[in-house]
Order: sequence, then structure tokens, then C-alpha cells
Amino acid sequence: MQKFHRRLRHSFLDAFGDTDDEYLSRVQARAIEKPDLVSQNNLLALDMGLDKQFLEDSKTLDFFCGNSVPDDIQPIALVYSGHQFGVWAGQLGDGRALTLGELDIAGELWDVQLKGAGTTPYSRFGDGRAVLRSSIREYLCSEAMHALDINSTRALCLINSSTPVYRESIESAAVVCRVARSHIRFGSFEHHHYRGQTDALKALANYVVERHFPGAEQGRDGYRLMFHNAVLQTARTIAKWQAVGFSHGVMNTDNMSILGDTIDYGPFGFMDHYDAAFICNHSDERGRYAFKNQPSVALWNLNALATALSSLLPSEILIASLECYEHEYQATFLQQMANKLGFSEVVPEDKKLVDQLLSLMQANRVDYCKFFRALCNYHTGGDNRAIRDLFLQPRDFDDWSVSYRKRLNEEALDTSQRAENMLLINPKFILRNYIAQEAIDAAQGGDYRLTQQLLTILQAPFQDHTEFAHYAGTPPDWASALSVSCSS
Repeated sequence: MQKFHRRLRHSFLDAFGDTDDEYLSRVQARAIEKPDLVSQNNLLALDMGLDKQFLEDSKTLDFFCGNSVPDDIQPIALVYSGHQFGVWAGQLGDGRALTLGELDIAGELWDVQLKGAGTTPYSRFGDGRAVLRSSIREYLCSEAMHALDINSTRALCLINSSTPVYRESIESAAVVCRVARSHIRFGSFEHHHYRGQTDALKALANYVVERHFPGAEQGRDGYRLMFHNAVLQTARTIAKWQAVGFSHGVMNTDNMSILGDTIDYGPFGFMDHYDAAFICNHSDERGRYAFKNQPSVALWNLNALATALSSLLPSEILIASLECYEHEYQATFLQQMANKLGFSEVVPEDKKLVDQLLSLMQANRVDYCKFFRALCNYHTGGDNRAIRDLFLQPRDFDDWSVSYRKRLNEEALDTSQRAENMLLINPKFILRNYIAQEAIDAAQGGDYRLTQQLLTILQAPFQDHTEFAHYAGTPPDWASALSVSCSS
């Protein structure tokens, strides 16, 4: 343990530690009672230079839940502001998360953060705790996204406790140790912009450029690179969300990473049947963050970031980057969908084919994940009953299949090669809400085995995992009654 924590550094604290409260606050974790390991992520541990037994030591367990942080580590909470559901919310900040430091992984710094370790100056009226149910969802989903090749925070371990937390009912407090390339958000820049803190805004931008774009020039060129990268990477991330049927329930500007990564897993959801109007957050009464709206909301958020950077870059540079968003999003989305359909390259006609398919899937309430996995076994001249039976009106699939078959016949790949490629892009398993709920119910009863099993499955979602094939099937009827809100 000593070897690990001595590898931690604090470049953010080094850069801004003399200006407490302007960027950060020094904080201390609050202990939880009877810490109990729910799950550990051995794949991430390996990347971080830890062995599989790293949490068997009680001192290490105490460290990763915040019960015993060495004196030479100074945890911090970051301040930021943001627009929430399109409305300026003012100052926010890490209300239940503290950053222990950064770890050098192959020359790149990763933040190491504890979520749920107690109050900070930004907790407002909250208790600084995370509950077990939301912690399990974040722990599993962040790893699922990583395995689906979507940039995301990741989770090293999940620890439960006997400490009570009061929400709609009494629940247990849990702590997730998560890592990220950065926890700096669009709202971090908005915070200083709307306070008129131009020098502070500039210093933060300089830090981001120096840390994440080594070799880039300081000043306008570096700021332009930072913003342009945010535009492109955000477009790519949202396009990949759409391609796998994922919705982020709180796409506020304080939940948007400056690097375009997926962060802050509150309410989220993978679609079961395809529905462009799918809303994963029960608290989103107006559907601002409905599935179909997420690409445009991301652009709205990027415009908010551009406004925050207007003291650093002229409007023509900001606008030029923003104008790249739509093209990058469409190109990435169409490439992802072409891959899912088994095409080796994109041709202009593919967009119409994709649009027609999604329209028919909506009308026929076709399970999104099951359809594309089944399509991997499509035969241009054989029996495709297993696929067409997913449609309420199988003839709709038959009609679309005429164009699809024609398109496949233009490809150089044979059936087996195409199927092999498609099986590596269309997951068999996703974190459906009901699956997460089963893990939560078991864990709340003291049984953590399913959480660990699901971690293994979701880290390799393209494999068969035949013993867990039921999790690739049609969701049970009770699954449709589940709802997830901002309460956690």
C-alpha cells in the first residue's frame, strides 16, 4: 500500500494549492462503519500496477474507502459551476467526491478519486455519501462502457458499509474508487467565466493544455487545440452512445468532460426496445435528455463552453470548431452503424439504410441489442427467421432486408468473415436496468457474487458467456416498471 500511495502525485494541487477556494478545497474523508468489499476490478488494478490481492490487506481497504488516508496525501474537492437542465445553476462542485491524487500510467496522469467519502464545502445540503444501489450501477456501467470502446471514467473497487444513509428510505453508504484521465468539466471553465475571473480561467486552460496536450504551445494555439479536441471528442463519444443505445440522464455542463469522456453515472440507461424518445431519468420530466436529443444537447453544452472561453479565443475560432461538430458526429455515427451492419466501408446510401432500419425498429418495438447480435448470423440466401421474428410485423424486416442483402452483395467479405467482424462490434451483453437491479437486490441482502459476475461479463461483452446466456435474452415483464432518478 505504501508503494502505491507514494506513486500518487498532485499536479492540480501543485498548480493551484496556493489559491484555495478559487479552484479547490482541501478536504478529509469521513470514515464509514464496517467497510465491506463488494467487488474489485482486477483488470484495472493490473493497469494501475496493483496485484489481485491488493485489497486483502485491511489497511489497503481502509485507504480505498477513505477510512485511513496517509498524512502525506492531501485529498481535494474541485469547485465548478454549470447549467443544469439548460438553466444556469451557479456554483456546484465535488459534493461527494474527493481526489486523492494522480497516478502516472504509461506517461499519462489518471485522477484517483473516492466517491461517497463524505461532505465537502460543495455538498450544499447533502451528506456527501453515495448509496450502494447507485454505486453498483456506476461501478458496472463505467467498465461496460470501457469494454464497448467508449471513453469513460473507470472504477477500481466498490466498498459497502453499515453506515446508514437517508434517502427515500434508509440505505447503506458505499464508496467507489474511480479513475479518470480528468475530472475537469465544461462547468469548471463556466465557473470562472461567470465570475469574471479571467486570470483564473486562463490559468486553468494552461493547466489542461500542459497536462493533456504535451508539446502544445501555451496561449491561443493551445486553447484552440483544447477546445477543438473537446468538440471532436464529445461528438465521437455521443455518436458511440447512440450506436450502442446508451442514454446519459444528466447531460448538464457540469457533467461534461473537457476531454469528451463519459463521466458522472447518475441516472443512465441502455435501451431495451428501440425508442428514439427513450428517457432514462425519471426526474427529466420534459425529456430534455431523451435519447434522440442527446446529440443536440451536447452541441448546446459545447456552445456554453465556447461562451466560457470567449475571453481566451476570438469568436471566429470558437465558431469554426463548433461547426465541425455535426460532421464529426454524423461521420462517427454512420461508421459505427456501418460496422454494426457488417460493412467494411461507408457509402453514401448507407445513411438511408440505417434511417429506414431504425424507423422500422421503433415501429416494431425491436430489442436493440438482440437485433444487432442476431444480425451477425444473417444469411444473404438462407433462413433468417430468428431475426425477422424479432419484429411485430416480420414483413417489415423482409422489405428492409432486400436493400440490406443488395448492399452486402457489394461487399468483398464472405459471410463467415462478415459474421466474425460483426460479433466483435455488436455486444451480446449490455447493462440492462433489470440486470443492474438484480445485482443491487442481491448486494443489499449481503450477496455480492452477482456484482462480481456481471463485472466479468461486461468487461468482455462480445463473448458468449454461455452460463449467463439468460442475461442476453428478452427482459422480464417487470423490467419495464423500473425507473431511475437523480436521487442517489
